[in-house]
Amino acid sequence: MVQIQPPEIPTFPPGDLWSDEPPLETYRHLEELIILLTSLNRFWSDRTDFFAAGNMTVYYSSKQRKNEELRGPDFFVVLDTERRERKSWVVWEEDGKYPNVIIEVLSDSTASVDRDEKKKLYQNVWRTRDYFWFHPYTMEFKGFTLVGRNYVEIEPNAQSWLWSDELQLYLGVFNERLRFFTPEGELVLTPEEEADAERQKVELERQRADAESQRADAESQRADAESQKNAILRQKLLELGVNPDEIG
Repeated sequence: MVQIQPPEIPTFPPGDLWSDEPPLETYRHLEELIILLTSLNRFWSDRTDFFAAGNMTVYYSSKQRKNEELRGPDFFVVLDTERRERKSWVVWEEDGKYPNVIIEVLSDSTASVDRDEKKKLYQNVWRTRDYFWFHPYTMEFKGFTLVGRNYVEIEPNAQSWLWSDELQLYLGVFNERLRFFTPEGELVLTPEEEADAERQKVELERQRADAESQRADAESQRADAESQKNAILRQKLLELGVNPDEIG
């Protein structure tokens, strides 16, 4: 009698996996990720349906080992998911969701992989809709969107910004940093920039109030001077025997 063996059920590693990414190459790389992450989180502060992370491992294979099957994008966004803290992104614990948007911050040691191997991975396996890369020193900036089964390069607008249909935001270089812009062309501010803008607004309002107060004081002084002038003239007329009230 032939004994039929049941099909082997793959064993997935536990979902509580820590991110296992190498440190960023330079402070400029770190600063870029902080800007992207904090500005998007601030801009979407009222949303609870996304997850954004930087330099975090994405586990998508059932094999729990650090190899070519484990890729940690420099920055990624997953949409239609719960906004909460995570140690890593574990695809099989997240309803099979992969990043909707990925941004790689190029360096001399990783640029060739980001342009070739990772691009193929994101296109063919992860099926990530929008993929961008940016070099913080050379300002090289490109973006791709998935059309059918292949990436198509995104055409820049008049400002050389690239549109992300997934984020409904532009990405563009501003002061040598890759930034988000609204459809109306406004810069998406970091919390620090928003605080600075608010302080500037308060300072401008204070200056406006001071100017208004000075204008009111000057008007009051002018009125007082005019009143004093009229009083002196009235007194002189009285001394001349002329009743000022009878002057028509």
